[in-house]
Amino acid sequence: MHVDVFTLIPESMQAYLDASILGKAQEAGLINVELHNIRDYTKDKHRTTDDVPYGGGGGMVMKPEPLFDAVHTVLGEAIAAVPVILLTPQGRLLTHAIAHQLASLPRLALICGRYEGIDERVRQHLATDEISIGDYVLTGGELPALVLIDAVARQINGVLGDAGATERDSHAAGLLEHPHYTRPATFQGWKVPEVLLSGDHARIARWRREQSLLRTLQRRPDMLQGTELTDDERSLLADASREDREP
Repeated sequence: MHVDVFTLIPESMQAYLDASILGKAQEAGLINVELHNIRDYTKDKHRTTDDVPYGGGGGMVMKPEPLFDAVHTVLGEAIAAVPVILLTPQGRLLTHAIAHQLASLPRLALICGRYEGIDERVRQHLATDEISIGDYVLTGGELPALVLIDAVARQINGVLGDAGATERDSHAAGLLEHPHYTRPATFQGWKVPEVLLSGDHARIARWRREQSLLRTLQRRPDMLQGTELTDDERSLLADASREDREP
């Protein structure tokens, strides 16, 4: 997959992209992330990318010309086939399902906003999608772009060492992930659950499924709607719900 990122501060993103799993994925040719400085597509000597908003008000607004020129120049004739995603708190909320869907595409383009906002004509006539990482506002779209790239890259075959790792992630199967433990078996008096030391893979799988269900019930009960459950699992959740209600 190739990802083009349009930003005013590419240097703020490079270190994260070069590190750890994303860095190794790029070295292996599994994903290629190219950062484009929007200022390189300005026409004036001051490299202006923002201006005051029409109608008054505080803050500055990103100008449409540099963004249109940047995206059209970089994507060229491929622009009709490449999703151009604007990172904005007004967009649809990023989910595991969206990341999985985007990972199947050969190329993405991400626009990182700054200042008070972006000229609406970018939203209407350049971006083909808008994605948010949560109901809050950041100072720019660079962090959301990194979050999106990370979430998408994990879904690409070969990026993670364990081929089945993403299938066990929280949200992948509609549930939160089970607890994890590693050495030492006892730490400050706290012991790893005995079942994980038993070597009985069937028991371990059953325990992990039960813990995943219980954790989802406690933290995100809304996610249980539509989840296929066995009779034993329904009883487990019913008992847990009754215990939570008891004084």
